Amino acid sequence: MNRYEMMEAVKAEMPERRWKHTLGVMETSVLLAERFQGDPVRAEQAAILHDVAKYWPTARMETMIKEQRLPEELLRYDKELWHAPVGAFVAERDYGVNDAEVLDAIRYHTSGRESMTLMDKIVCLADYMEPGRDFPGVDHIRELAGHSLEKALLAGFDSTISYLLQQGKRIFPLTIAARNDLITQLREAGQ
Repeated sequence: MNRYEMMEAVKAEMPERRWKHTLGVMETSVLLAERFQGDPVRAEQAAILHDVAKYWPTARMETMIKEQRLPEELLRYDKELWHAPVGAFVAERDYGVNDAEVLDAIRYHTSGRESMTLMDKIVCLADYMEPGRDFPGVDHIRELAGHSLEKALLAGFDSTISYLLQQGKRIFPLTIAARNDLITQLREAGQ
């Protein structure tokens, strides 16, 4: 499947406003990849597919998580997390993606994880700060992204965790692990 065919197929899976978000994530992923010596082509592919399952019915995602033996602990947390691992599975099965780093960037774009790769960081951060995003603190995240993926991503995770705490929601353990790991990376780098 070529890039155009992939984009058209993914676009058909979501409402127009989400497709605009996807276009923003694509643009931002390429920009971040170029800025931080990543692979812009692979980052763009992950961005195209990052929300492919976002608008699937909850029951369909739940069934896929169970049938495909995806981490069932997801089912104990906010449904907003589910589309990422389901999307990685769909990217491989339906779109022929076999690049493990691209699949992981899709899989972890909502939660993060410990020892995030450059690709994971690029796509996760692009999802936070694409031009259509408008939430308190997003401009600060964009400013930090001008010089540090890690600082910008840490600010993004802090924003998410703060929001979840204010809403009285549970926090997915991978997000806490990702945040803690970024703090360690920054300390080790003397930042």
